[in-house]
Amino acid sequence: MIEDTIKSTESRMQKSIEAMTRDLASIRTGRASTALVEHLSVDYYGAPTPLNQLATIAIPEPRLITIQVWDKQAVLSIEKAILKSDLGLNPSNDGTVIRLPVPALTQDRRRELAKLVKKRTEEARIAVRNVRRDGIEELRGLEKQKEISQDDQHRGQDRIQTLTDSYVAKVDEVGIQKEAELMEV
Repeated sequence: MIEDTIKSTESRMQKSIEAMTRDLASIRTGRASTALVEHLSVDYYGAPTPLNQLATIAIPEPRLITIQVWDKQAVLSIEKAILKSDLGLNPSNDGTVIRLPVPALTQDRRRELAKLVKKRTEEARIAVRNVRRDGIEELRGLEKQKEISQDDQHRGQDRIQTLTDSYVAKVDEVGIQKEAELMEV
């Protein structure tokens, strides 16, 4: 029972890190990346639809994103979604292809984005700690129901704490890498 609790706790912590990594990928650095736009929500015939389900997104040059739209009727909706997003990119289209030039970041904008990365990193740390709390509560419940001994519960808590420490370190590592990527000129 303890092993099941620890495995589910570890699995949930891993998912927190994966969610943080996806979230940080959408923060713009000085170079183009499909992750910036692929999950933008576009109003497509009244239904919010991710951009990657409406078009092919490519990076033909280091500072250019091209969006090959499959349905020509959706071009204006996609442009509106890009303009509404906080990416700071100005789309231009020729009817079927939308081009997004990615300008170089100013030093002030880099600092703002670095603050955002720190905020998202802290949110991921909190998520990992919440998973730890849930795992420990589950162990306490098992001990209350007399399914495990108090010693087993304490050993399980120690193992969950060790897991938490390692996952918080991974979160910090991912955050530091993204910050370094941002500050790179």
